[in-house]
Amino acid sequence: MTEAGKGAVLVLGGARSGKSRFAEALALMSIAPPHYVATGQAFDDEMRARIDEHRLRRGAPWINHEEPLDLAGRILDIDVPQRTILVDCLTLWVTNLMMAERDLPVEFDRLCGVVDGLAGRVIFVSNEVGLGIVPENRMARDFRDHAGRLHQRVAERAAEVYFIAAGLPLKMKG
Repeated sequence: MTEAGKGAVLVLGGARSGKSRFAEALALMSIAPPHYVATGQAFDDEMRARIDEHRLRRGAPWINHEEPLDLAGRILDIDVPQRTILVDCLTLWVTNLMMAERDLPVEFDRLCGVVDGLAGRVIFVSNEVGLGIVPENRMARDFRDHAGRLHQRVAERAAEVYFIAAGLPLKMKG
């Protein structure tokens, strides 16, 4: 755990690796009710089902927020000392930024500026997508590269970094 509940934590893993469940357990160790910032958007039935599954699993005492694009702004709005915020997930946020044709380096700079000045604790969940084969199309390669660059920047600033595989956490930093 980060000292005094302040700073960033990065939780990486593959799809269905248990990373969200692990991050939620970390967040529930806080004194105050944790805040959950969802970046996912339900564009189809499968995504709606995933979002519903996460909501049902969490239940109380979470305070929920949905923020597909202005992640830095949302964190700034709710970040206070002694508060834990869980952001799930950075890779969906990257997808949203790409689809909205946002300037990703600028958005990443904004987010990293917020991380550098946190009053409370933010746990970031993200998919590690750089371990597989090279994607066949440019958009998928760009996505993989953007996610990898963002992960490096957040990991550099994070007090703790975990990699989750098969539901098992490997502490990589902290």
